[in-house]
Amino acid sequence: MTPSQNPLTVTVCGITFPNPVLAASGTFGYGIEFEGLTDLNAMGGIVVKGLSRDPIAGNAAPRLWEARAGMINSVGLQNVGVRAFVEEKLPQLRRYQTPILANVFGYAPEDYIEVIRILNDAPGLAAYELNVSCPNTKHGGLAFGVDEAALGSLVASVKAVSTRPVMVKLSPNVTAIEPFARIAEESGADAISLINTFIALAVDVRTRRARIGAGYGGLSGPAIKPIALRMVHQAARAVKIPVVGIGGIATGEDAAEFLLAGASLVEVGTATFWDPGAPVRIARELAALLPELGVQKASELTGALKQS
Repeated sequence: MTPSQNPLTVTVCGITFPNPVLAASGTFGYGIEFEGLTDLNAMGGIVVKGLSRDPIAGNAAPRLWEARAGMINSVGLQNVGVRAFVEEKLPQLRRYQTPILANVFGYAPEDYIEVIRILNDAPGLAAYELNVSCPNTKHGGLAFGVDEAALGSLVASVKAVSTRPVMVKLSPNVTAIEPFARIAEESGADAISLINTFIALAVDVRTRRARIGAGYGGLSGPAIKPIALRMVHQAARAVKIPVVGIGGIATGEDAAEFLLAGASLVEVGTATFWDPGAPVRIARELAALLPELGVQKASELTGALKQS
């Protein structure tokens, strides 16, 4: 089947995705770890684990807690560092046809820029996704994603050096998402993805301690889906660039909901913890759903939510 015949094919930022269901960053490792568990070539794309300038060991255990209808995590952005990724992981990923997106983070604008410069010289990547939920250590520790000026400056700086499309992954921990979506667009972002996790706390009443070693963690999974849908819908109405929906997607119908709310692509995260093949399964379920929804292509669903 050619891309033009495939009802799930979608083109975003000049990149042709075989289907709109991607594996989200942070829950699918570097992709290679899953090659014996699912067909990587059947996936819409893979957003690899966040990459920093230098290796990071991550937070103290415990790092995960299963909440009701979701999960709280505080892994601490553990990763091998961008250079090791380029030398050890990326060559293995190039064996697959699936579009690969590199998630990038840092604690100062220079960190992001250095990671992007290194990745620019590495073949086999389709785009970058900026994690802006990290604290800006040069300006008081407030996360880039909740500081309008810092977000705009960071996106503009990265775009000035990037040779690939840049997608900005927005934080939900803000009063209103629309201003941040617009700032990302005005600063040069080619697309936005949302949402990242909600700051959360789980408590063990017997030990009187937090269940996560770092204290607070990020809440993800089905529990956040209705809020994620609302924020995707708001962001999609606020910008003209493509939107990628994230948050509790576990079925083909979930994916269709995000498309209707305005997303062009979706990312699946927490669902891969109980079903490593979730992105492939969800894409298959979405394809089976299209005739029932009265459309021939998944792209026809994007932004088609009726106003009440």
